[in-house]
Amino acid sequence: MTNSAETIHTIARARGDIAAKRNCLRCKSTFWSEGFGERVCTRCKGMVSWRSGVSGGYGQTRRRSTSRSS
Repeated sequence: MTNSAETIHTIARARGDIAAKRNCLRCKSTFWSEGFGERVCTRCKGMVSWRSGVSGGYGQTRRRSTSRSS
């Protein structure tokens, strides 16, 4: 029986999770992505607005209207 501290866990990647060139969702530039979960380039991730979670001013905000129409 093996000790739990000695157990090696490996994470299997999904079949479609492959490294590829992708377009950044923020600036639209092409960058090398390690998998399908990485869709924002490192330049955009390094910006203060990205790290603070503040909208960069591109497009509409995602807030819903608080008023309801009947």
